[in-house]
Amino acid sequence: MLMMPEPDAGTMARRETIVADLRALLGADAVIAEEERRRAYECDALAAYRQLPLVVVLPEDTAEVAAVLRYCHENRIRIVPRGGGTSLSGGSLPLADGVLVAMGRFNRILGIDYDNRLAVVQPGVTNLGITKAVEEQGFYYAPDPSSQIACSIGGNVAENSGGVHCLKYGLTANNLLGIEMVLIDGTVIRLGGAHLDADGYDLMGVITGSEGLLGIITEVTVRILPQPATARALLMGFPSVEAGGNCVGAIIAAGIIPAGIEMMDHPAILAAEDFVRAGYPTDAESLLIVELDGPEGEVAELTKRVYDIARGLGATTLRASESEEERLRFWAGRKAAFPAVGAIGPDYICMDGTIPRGRLAEVLRRTSELAGKHRLRVANVFHAGDGNLHPLILFDANAPGELERAEAFGADILRLCVEVGGVLTGEHGVGVEKRDLMGEQFTEADLAQQQALKCAFDPEGLLNPGKVFPTLHRCAELGRIVVRGGVLPFPDLPRF
Repeated sequence: MLMMPEPDAGTMARRETIVADLRALLGADAVIAEEERRRAYECDALAAYRQLPLVVVLPEDTAEVAAVLRYCHENRIRIVPRGGGTSLSGGSLPLADGVLVAMGRFNRILGIDYDNRLAVVQPGVTNLGITKAVEEQGFYYAPDPSSQIACSIGGNVAENSGGVHCLKYGLTANNLLGIEMVLIDGTVIRLGGAHLDADGYDLMGVITGSEGLLGIITEVTVRILPQPATARALLMGFPSVEAGGNCVGAIIAAGIIPAGIEMMDHPAILAAEDFVRAGYPTDAESLLIVELDGPEGEVAELTKRVYDIARGLGATTLRASESEEERLRFWAGRKAAFPAVGAIGPDYICMDGTIPRGRLAEVLRRTSELAGKHRLRVANVFHAGDGNLHPLILFDANAPGELERAEAFGADILRLCVEVGGVLTGEHGVGVEKRDLMGEQFTEADLAQQQALKCAFDPEGLLNPGKVFPTLHRCAELGRIVVRGGVLPFPDLPRF
């Protein structure tokens, strides 16, 4: 049972005053206080859990964000940052006594420098929006999560998002050059910039993946890359999940680093093909989409080598895209896998564990066994190249007990990931979804050290409380290395 911090009674009682003060700071049109309008912000993409925020604010510039944080700090009011609302881990789940800072109005491209291959953007710009802004000049932004049409770059930084091309081109962290961020007391800091590296502590690395617990990002500088001369997508069908998983390891072991390797099991293949008509082999038990890019001659040679590996492992389907239109169609099925699976069941939870590539076949087999144990269906789509699994657990929220079984199934999958040498999350973040499983991967001392870092940025615990850490310790106690006692209570989390 997930829980969140007890609402502060004093803050709840002061709601009208807080709303009036925020309207004085930002203007009436930037503050949403009416219940029916707040309802649009009651959850993110982890829709099983919902909570109306105390109030929603829509700042337009860094000075307004700083004013809101300064006001909340001075009045000890909790804050939850929100980007595009696409978090699958409940990272932007509101608090009943918290100000939700929605960054949707930060939606401008501030500058593009092709000579230095970078773009400066506001955090509300969508991931795909960056590529759209530079593609006419032959450039693109490499990290491409499946939600790239809607997810914001600020949220990508907060979760260190990946995507189908992260195998070769890296996660958000590998494509981030600089950020501007507002701290809890309203202080504005800048980390990194147009240069490739910086001296001092790697604070930008600390912020990337910090899930809104350390500050609110107001500007992002990202690396843009020239589009490759040739890009070819290969569809490879296999008679078993084990054969597909083994092919992933064999390709990497051969020293081939594709731009991306994605894998889908039979239920996901059927759902995606029915949804998109991408030309997937519906008789295959597993499907690999392998993209190779670079000079034409190199791509041709690597295609031959990958085909040889796949044939040796029993591939039943081998197809290569013959045009850019066909390449995009191959990817369209994978990109639409989440909504496609949504069409075959009333509800699903998307998990996000990461494992060593060599354990793919084993983990998929054991996941199937867990599906039988929990009496639920599962479809698997994932970034196979870096071992980032996305099992989609199907359930019916209206059927008594099915949500609880789905949560238990997901927890067992994540425990399995840790057991085989993996981690709880690859790109979706911990949020509330995986918070209570952090002890499966980290010791109490590990978690105390991580929370001590948060205390350095946010000593009163006002930024996104209730996320990531399964137990809240007071900062003063952490300073004395007291890791037991002084625990703040978590009441029941409101469910949908």
